[in-house]
Order: sequence, then structure tokens, then C-alpha cells
Amino acid sequence: MADNLHGGTDALGVPAHDFSTNRNACGPCPAAEAALQAAHGAQYPDPLYTELRAQLAAFHGVALERLLIGGSSSELIHRLTQHALRSGARGISLPPHHYGDYAQAAAVWGLAQQGREQAELHWWCEPSSPLGQLEVEGFPPLPQGEGWGEGARSWHVLDCAYRPLWLEGAAPARHLDGLWQLWTPNKALGMTGVRAAYAIAPVHVSSAEMQALRALAPSWVVGAHGVAMLQAWVTTEVQQWLAHSLDQLRAWKAQQLALCARLGWQVLPGHQANYFVARLPLDAGDLAKRLTALRAQGIKLRDCASFGLLGAVRLGVLPPASQAALQAAWNA
Repeated sequence: MADNLHGGTDALGVPAHDFSTNRNACGPCPAAEAALQAAHGAQYPDPLYTELRAQLAAFHGVALERLLIGGSSSELIHRLTQHALRSGARGISLPPHHYGDYAQAAAVWGLAQQGREQAELHWWCEPSSPLGQLEVEGFPPLPQGEGWGEGARSWHVLDCAYRPLWLEGAAPARHLDGLWQLWTPNKALGMTGVRAAYAIAPVHVSSAEMQALRALAPSWVVGAHGVAMLQAWVTTEVQQWLAHSLDQLRAWKAQQLALCARLGWQVLPGHQANYFVARLPLDAGDLAKRLTALRAQGIKLRDCASFGLLGAVRLGVLPPASQAALQAAWNA
């Protein structure tokens, strides 16, 4: 069960202490912010994003032809879904708990949710959302092996939104050339207000299929500021900042987990990234009331009911000051 609800800013404005999103709380990244300030806002970007795609391709060590620029991960989810439908797909398979836009895009384009054996469009996310896990119980592992998927009229997409925010050791090595990879650097940079993303196609995808996917996008699908953010993403300075921020997030996460234990919240195991899910000692009705009361005090948690996890909340890792505000408000 899922829908396209999102955390973050709502009708009450920007929460003072926003645990409801998974952005890097050490951000925004100063070097990426400086790149945005220097962006040529008076000019259209290159509609083919030639230089940007070359920079991203070099960063990932893949051929330039495999890069697809998107307005956001959500935009690319819809575009890939539309393309799969137009190319013959009739079903989509999803993890048990997942980002709502996968199912929302499928509903818009008329793809039925099916099992792995029947569906043509398949979604993974690692670390998973909302649980932040390496593997979801009862869900098939990521396909592996060089040349995997060649010739199949199916689409296997790995959402890599949180791989740069892996905190529990290093992200596992994967052979991803048989998968579509969806990358959203704004989360790792703490800049979710800037919308831009990209996909890396499997090695076996034809130039005709890439052209068909590019043709589905409007002209200049990413503006000058999104281009600036993606170009900053691949620089040594930004990657060094990210590495340092992960050390800070690890320390904050340990403190936040200890806070949850003191509050009597049951943290679900297996979390790998800068967020986790906790069950609260309340029934569903009381939980909704308590979350509303917390929001009125400037504290926002992500209710996991839309993920199919009743009685649970997702918490992004925030600094100690925000954790103290949460504790004081909850105890009050």
C-alpha cells in the first residue's frame, strides 16, 4: 500500500524541526550552494545537456550515451513508466513498502501491480524506503551478473536515492550494468528544494530506446540551477564534503537512536542510511492526534501509514538541537 504523500513543507510552512524527509541534515552543501549562486539564470541551458552528461558519465565510469537527464526522480519515475507502457508493459512489481510515486505513476498510466514473474516493470530501492534496509524480507534480491537482462522486454530500475547516504559501513558492491539506475543527488547534498536527477541506462539499451525516452521529456527539463547542482555533485570538493557529513550523521544517528530508546519507541532493525522507522506506543487514532500536536509545535514526523506500516513513523536524522526539541515536545 502506498500513495504519493511526501514529507517536508506543508500547509503550515517549513517545519522548524523536520524529521519527515530523508535529506542530509548537514546541508545544504556550501560548495553546491555556491554553484547555484553562480548559475547563468538568464540563459537557457544546453537542451541536450552535452557537457553535463559527459561529466556524470565520467563520474560513474559509464558511456555518455547511457545518461538520461530528468527534472527529478519523480519525473523520471513517471517517464520510465510511460515508456514501459508504450513499449508493451502491462504490469509493475513493487517492494512491500516503497516510495509512493512508483505506484502513483503506474496508476496514472494504467499498469497493474503484479508479481515478479508477471510484471515487466520492476522497482527496487537500496537502501529501501522507508525502512532503509539492505534487503526486504520476502522480496527477491537485486538481479546480478554481467549481461543480465539483455534482450528482455522488461525494465528493472534501482532507485539509488539513498546510496550516497549509507551510514552502516560502505554501500555493498553491485554489478548494476543490467539495471536502470536512478540518481537523485539533492538528498545527499541537503538541497531537496532544487529539482534535478539523472538515470543511467543498462549497457544493452539501444540508442533508439534512449532517444524515445528523451523525446518524452519537455524541452529544458532541467533548468540552469539544476544543472549547476548536478555539475557540482561530481566535483572533488563536494564529494569530500559528503564524506565528512556522513561521519557527522553517524554520530547524530547514534544519539537519535538512544533518544528513541528513552522514549520507549521500538526502532525497526536493519536500517542502513540516515533515516529509520520506529513504532510508537500508541494506537492509530492517538498517533495521528499526537503527530498533529507535534506539527503545531514545529516538529514533523513522517507517518508511515501510507507505506503500509500502521503505528510507525519514519525519522530522518537531525542534529541534537532538533532531537532535544522532539524529546521536550513529546514529554510535554
